[in-house]
Amino acid sequence: MTEPWQPDEALAAFADLDFDRAARRGYPEAVYCRGKTTEQVRLIAGALRAHEARTLFTRASPEHAAAILGELPDAFHDAASGLLAWPPDPPEAVGGPVLVVAAGTADQRVAREALLTARHLGRSADLIMDVGVAGLHRLLRRLDELRAAKVIVVVAGMDGALPAVVAGLVAAPVVAVPTSTGYGAAFEGLAPLLTMLNSCAPGVAVVNIDNGYGAGHLAAQIAAPS
Repeated sequence: MTEPWQPDEALAAFADLDFDRAARRGYPEAVYCRGKTTEQVRLIAGALRAHEARTLFTRASPEHAAAILGELPDAFHDAASGLLAWPPDPPEAVGGPVLVVAAGTADQRVAREALLTARHLGRSADLIMDVGVAGLHRLLRRLDELRAAKVIVVVAGMDGALPAVVAGLVAAPVVAVPTSTGYGAAFEGLAPLLTMLNSCAPGVAVVNIDNGYGAGHLAAQIAAPS
């Protein structure tokens, strides 16, 4: 049985939740779970429930997810990306569409984090998997979908070339996400990060390595209704 939520002061030693963020910025707070204990995450989830505050939990381990679901049993949970959302249903989609493109299946975790972030921030969003530069025919088959998007998030590791290729084919802005996918000389994502920062195609913005949440959030802002 879930213990009753403790008063806000129980959080004071480690957290100061921003319950006004949605009113101030138009987007709710996100809780980065990695580095937090399961008890800290549980207390945060309980506080959010008491305030009926929409939020995302990112980079949640299975243990974090169990603690969150103990307080928010109806929360949406995507184990593949480690993302939870509460309330479980995204807000009604406006603006967009956002398209997330992943170079390979190994990039799925980061791509799904971007996809679900955009959806739970109120945008229509879809995902295209496994269209990396090793087989450009796979990408070219999806040109109609690419050109229909208002913003495209491109997730890639290895050489990180895919965002520049996509940006050369479409009018929409591209949010590039380097991932830590790759062998030794990829330096856990540094090599694709540098490639993306040096893109010869204009209109490419780059977020940090494996930062699917940041990419999804930026895409949601770009795709907001005018």
